[in-house]
Amino acid sequence: MKELPPLDGLSHAEKDALIRGLWQELQSLRAEVEKLKQKRVKKTSRNSSLPPSKGFKPNQSSAQSSTLPCEAEESHHHGGRELSQQPDQVVVAQAKSCPHCGVKVEPSTQRLSGIYERIELPPITPHITRVERYGGICQCCQKAYEAPVPVGLEPGSPFGTSVAALVTYLRYSHAISYKRLSQLMRELYGLELSQGAIANLLQRAQVQLAAPVAKIVERLRSARLVGSDETGARVNGKNQWEWVFQNDQVCLHVIRPSRGKTVMDSVMAGHQPQVWVSDLFSTQAAHPAQDWQVCLAHQLRDCQYAMDAGDALFAPRMKRLFLKAIALQRRRHILAPSTIQQYCARFRGSLREILNLEPKSVEGQRLLKRYQKIRDHLLLFLTDETIPPTNNASEQALRWSVVFRKVTNGFRSDWGADLFAQVRSLINTAKRQGISAFDAISRALTSQKTDWLLG
Repeated sequence: MKELPPLDGLSHAEKDALIRGLWQELQSLRAEVEKLKQKRVKKTSRNSSLPPSKGFKPNQSSAQSSTLPCEAEESHHHGGRELSQQPDQVVVAQAKSCPHCGVKVEPSTQRLSGIYERIELPPITPHITRVERYGGICQCCQKAYEAPVPVGLEPGSPFGTSVAALVTYLRYSHAISYKRLSQLMRELYGLELSQGAIANLLQRAQVQLAAPVAKIVERLRSARLVGSDETGARVNGKNQWEWVFQNDQVCLHVIRPSRGKTVMDSVMAGHQPQVWVSDLFSTQAAHPAQDWQVCLAHQLRDCQYAMDAGDALFAPRMKRLFLKAIALQRRRHILAPSTIQQYCARFRGSLREILNLEPKSVEGQRLLKRYQKIRDHLLLFLTDETIPPTNNASEQALRWSVVFRKVTNGFRSDWGADLFAQVRSLINTAKRQGISAFDAISRALTSQKTDWLLG
């Protein structure tokens, strides 16, 4: 009904029919409104744990897309690299005569007009050491003997530690396949390395890395704070789980068939940290630590989802409280202790007030019920500046593992999965010590300069 008919000309029966029709239409509209309220909001990377790669990407406007190359080109044009402190060669370019009139000019009259560098890579060829080993029969005892060889030149694989370190680095830090790795070694280094030889090198590296990784495990089992997370892994065509246990000093990766509490128990081996940082997954909630800090990054996204679903009472206030508390934690080093105490008391009071609200939306009620159960674990980080408010460090440690899984589609053997976990443990631990990935692998394979693993 677009227009209301004149009521003066309607009889009582017609008015009753009109009222009944409008009432039915009103009820229908109300039911549709309630249906829309209950409709689930689409989850994105902003309001859930969905990765950005699976989220919706809107089209950029032509103006935005046209400015990006210009901006990149402009920054590259005005940017530059710092000059090397110790060049291998210095070329001095001084004029002998004036290019305009041809008059001879003296070097002492010229001034420096510019310095720049030209960088080239020298030809890379393998360094081959041939060992000629002699022996014989002792004329005294008549027993056979062979001359000893220098350490590192024992019989066995012809490929040394430097080759093994490079292959391990390229394979597990850049996800290069065996076939492409063999091609790369042949074309860049002039080294014929078959796919079978690569597999043998990596299997040998797994044995050599066992001892360095054991030091990481030892440090983890004495840690005061541990953050943990897990992601999927494919091993021998079956689904498994890659776990990470880390703090600001060490990082341990393990790949196991289970996502259960038994993995944490076997890794920690009875050790009880003071603080555990993780998401709300039920296994993580069964941690062995004395206390627990819930990852607020996950909660911020869940609050955003509740807001998108129509909650305007509870979720916005919780999200605002979390953001303020995280900002305080980041600024603790510049604030006075008394100021920090005042803020902490205010945040705890705000939390009590917010948890007493009564949201009407389903998503708001769901969040309220969750936070009432874990209220003691939401703002634990306010009591100690060393406790992170989020578990982002664990997620960042697993980020390359997800990329590697998508590129390679998993592991074809158990030892390959174990080696990957070992290498990632070394690399992420070394990163916390300011050591590069290749340097960490090289040190571990040579069993030299591994003091950084002991802290």
